[in-house]
Amino acid sequence: MIAGKPRSIRIAALAAALLLAACEPGVLNPAGPVAAGERTVLLNSLVIMLGIVVPTIVATLGFAWWFRAGNERATYLPTWTYSGRVELLVWSVPALVVIFLAGITWIGSHDLAPEKPIASKVAPIEIQVVALDWKWLFIYPGQNVATVNRLVIPVGTPIRFRITSGTVMNSFFVPQLGSQIYAMSGMDSRLHLQADQAGRYRGMSAHYSGEGFADMNFIVDAIPPAQFTGWVAQTRGAGPLLDGPGFAKLARQASSVKTPFSYRAVLPGLYDRIVAHAGASVRDTADSGREDKK
Repeated sequence: MIAGKPRSIRIAALAAALLLAACEPGVLNPAGPVAAGERTVLLNSLVIMLGIVVPTIVATLGFAWWFRAGNERATYLPTWTYSGRVELLVWSVPALVVIFLAGITWIGSHDLAPEKPIASKVAPIEIQVVALDWKWLFIYPGQNVATVNRLVIPVGTPIRFRITSGTVMNSFFVPQLGSQIYAMSGMDSRLHLQADQAGRYRGMSAHYSGEGFADMNFIVDAIPPAQFTGWVAQTRGAGPLLDGPGFAKLARQASSVKTPFSYRAVLPGLYDRIVAHAGASVRDTADSGREDKK
């Protein structure tokens, strides 16, 4: 408690702190165009729904006050049964709310569709995402490197994600960048995001997937393009090779990763093999990697 301050001020300060804390890691504090668009849809929907909620609450309180037992001016009409004006008001307002919400949803669903590329003069970067037990693998085919539980992206550059799962169903989600999309075995999902601000953001699994779900988080580092080029060069100089046997070893480790790490090189076509071997054992992926080396 804060001594010397009125109770109302303390409550207001606490409420403001809780509100800011709740908004900090989510779509209400966007760092990219997709999340910003989603916030606009949420706020517009909220305003439209408040247009019927607030008058209803005010009318309820007003009726309760006017028709109180002590108000002799209130007229009691026990035989009243119907009013066309009241019926028009009762049905037209909710209908308009539904129409407005449907319009916002329709427009937002098309403008912010996960598979829709982000318009930009900068060439996009492809990143392949594989959900595992209980960690995230990120493959950069154009840079020929890979990381585990750390996603590094250049600021102002559209990112074209290809997302699948090497195990059970999961959901890839970076709240401050935008849309979540499911990662499913044998499915090659597409998602386009972009970070407009440099910073570190929280990535997470938005779908319960088992024992290690609570630890299935990852770091998203949005850095300037020049710094990203330096990071790629540094990553290529250290770490193991991610080939078939390496992926099989990573997939068998059914535990969360406490410290993110990287691979200096990646077997070409590994992501497509993971998608193609959906439902098969990780040994099949490892065997296909050995055959390529022969």
